[in-house]
Amino acid sequence: MLRSTLLAFVLALGAIALAGCTSYYKVTDPNTGRSYYTTKMKDMKSGAAKFEDERTKTEVTIQNSQVEKITKDQYEAAIQASPTTRPT
Repeated sequence: MLRSTLLAFVLALGAIALAGCTSYYKVTDPNTGRSYYTTKMKDMKSGAAKFEDERTKTEVTIQNSQVEKITKDQYEAAIQASPTTRPT
């Protein structure tokens, strides 16, 4: 009983620690001016950025992108907004 309680406590602490390590990004395509929002980025060998846009749930690849680290509040506001409103 004590062992399972301890294990549950350790797992909960681990989940909290991992949740606090998330980074939030605003990725802008300078050719179109369109902004995308993600928490995970892949840099490809070609120099392109590949990620899933949180608003549209689509995979996006941009050859020349501008990546800005943003706060959780900015990220959440942006993904709640319509893609046409283009929050900053």
